[in-house]
Amino acid sequence: MKNNSGNVAAFALVFLLIVMAVVGGIIVLNYNGIVSAEKSVEESQAQIATVCQRRLDLLPNLIETVKAYAKHEKETLTAVVTARAQASSALNQLQSGEDKATLSQVAATQMGLTRAMRGLFAIVENYPNLRASSNFMALQDQFEGTENRIAVARQRYNSSVRFYNTKIETFPGVFIAPIFGFGEKEFYEVQEEAAYQPVRAEF
Repeated sequence: MKNNSGNVAAFALVFLLIVMAVVGGIIVLNYNGIVSAEKSVEESQAQIATVCQRRLDLLPNLIETVKAYAKHEKETLTAVVTARAQASSALNQLQSGEDKATLSQVAATQMGLTRAMRGLFAIVENYPNLRASSNFMALQDQFEGTENRIAVARQRYNSSVRFYNTKIETFPGVFIAPIFGFGEKEFYEVQEEAAYQPVRAEF
């Protein structure tokens, strides 16, 4: 009798260890999957920051080029300078990791900058010499390329976020994620889709 109860206890112990190993394996695999997905989101966000920073870096040259031909367009130039400062501040705060700015705030300031830039490119119509400037044309090409890169980086980021959010919202991630502090990521939303079309003057 003792032998039977000992066998049952041993079997129960082995069964319990197997269950714990399986559960532990599921937790580890899913934890690693969530971490990997989160890293992908972070890398995609860094790429957005990089292309947005490139755009900001191009602006001083554009402003100086336009200023050389259109000295009387102070209001338009000031609007671009102000929008650039706001976009730069939000981007720097996001990159610092201090969580003072969210990706949605970065998107909002980038859209504000796009609108200001459209105003700047619009006045070019009034200055044929500026339109014909090789420096301006080269800058315009660089801006178009940068706008396209922003659109691509945004798509990749949102795809990464969608994959990550799906992992933490479906079984078994929905149970594992809260244990380790994983939370939902925000999408890079653009309220005005047209704002992210290539910024250029129509000649």
